[in-house]
Amino acid sequence: MRRRQRRGLIARFALLAALMVAVAALVTLIVTILNSSFGLVAVENARSPSELVASRGYQADTALGDISKEDLVALLEAEISTNLGRRFEREQRFFDHRLVFEDPYVLNDLCMTAEPPPACYLPARGHSDVEALVVERVVEPTIVGTWSFFSSTFNRDEIEAHAAEKYPGAELEYRSWLSWDFVISPQSPEPAIAGVRTALLGSLWVVLITLIFSFPIGVGAAIYLEEYARENRLTAILQTNINNLAGVPSIIYGMLGLAIFVRTLEVITSGSFLGTGGEATANGRTIVSAGLTLGLLILPIIIINAQEAIRAVPGSLRQAGMALGSTRWQTVRSHVLPNALPGILTGTILAVARALGETAPLVVVGASTFITTDPAGPFSKFTVLPIQIYQWTSRPQDEFRNIAAAAILVLLVLLLTLNTAAVILRNKYSRRTA
Repeated sequence: MRRRQRRGLIARFALLAALMVAVAALVTLIVTILNSSFGLVAVENARSPSELVASRGYQADTALGDISKEDLVALLEAEISTNLGRRFEREQRFFDHRLVFEDPYVLNDLCMTAEPPPACYLPARGHSDVEALVVERVVEPTIVGTWSFFSSTFNRDEIEAHAAEKYPGAELEYRSWLSWDFVISPQSPEPAIAGVRTALLGSLWVVLITLIFSFPIGVGAAIYLEEYARENRLTAILQTNINNLAGVPSIIYGMLGLAIFVRTLEVITSGSFLGTGGEATANGRTIVSAGLTLGLLILPIIIINAQEAIRAVPGSLRQAGMALGSTRWQTVRSHVLPNALPGILTGTILAVARALGETAPLVVVGASTFITTDPAGPFSKFTVLPIQIYQWTSRPQDEFRNIAAAAILVLLVLLLTLNTAAVILRNKYSRRTA
């Protein structure tokens, strides 16, 4: 008896130690990310924002974002070259009803070609987009030094003395790399003004296409295998293959998506059959291809979890339904599915979490590593948050690692938001069937 109690006590402490190690690893990860997401930075500007604002007739203490869009465009017109402005205007117009840098006849001719520039079908830039261009191309802020949160908190005096000596022309400011401007700003080669808006919208589009494709097919396949398929050799082979596909490396699905969705179905995934898309999406490397590829990736996971949820529904419910004269489909629709839905949604949450964090298959399918144009639909070029994070962490400058940490927090918040929505739906159906 004592030996068994001793073994039980040892097992209990071993399990507690495993839990503590897991919690310590998670806390270390979160602290490391937060430590890199906040801190002091030393910034040097090529042009003073107050001087630029004053040149347009505003008071010197007016913020750059508070002046009108027309004045922001006027600053660009005065400060950048015509060729650069023409390039920006071909990517996206500044105004709907007039052009600033480009000749209207030239743009009209370009729009009549088989591969029109994005300005021909995208709406005009918003105020925040134009402001971001002014900051990037006119103000040109350069971060010359960064310090972590803990260093900024406990060694601020030393940092101020070091910055004053080494960077006399720089402004030392406390910066939260994770901010609303960071969320709504597009990508930029300058970390001081770079944001995750394009990658965030790309992630949402890809997850939406993934769910639309995989959820109904996965649940339908699970219903057939559990409720209709006979137990024979063919069913056993199908079940074995589904279980094996759930463990296939994700890059294999990327190669499958490249072969099928990007190349074989290029006419469909590029939007050519609808007359949409352009030069950038003519090769099928679009959101649709990415969503379908990730849909194939999580399809076996959804099928397996849905099967387990359906299998957990008591057989007495099926028997009661059929005893009252219901058909098999009526029994499945009215009794089995409502009771299995909470478990199905739980499996879908896990599958979406995996899809949201995938990088390898999307790199193979053709996600962009640097793109400043927001996705305008399912047939657009795209990037996603994991690829954006990878691209920033691979850069040698320290400040890119700071914005990578902030992007990780955005990804975690997005994941938690989607999971919370799914949990709310799951609990709602759980109460309805209780």
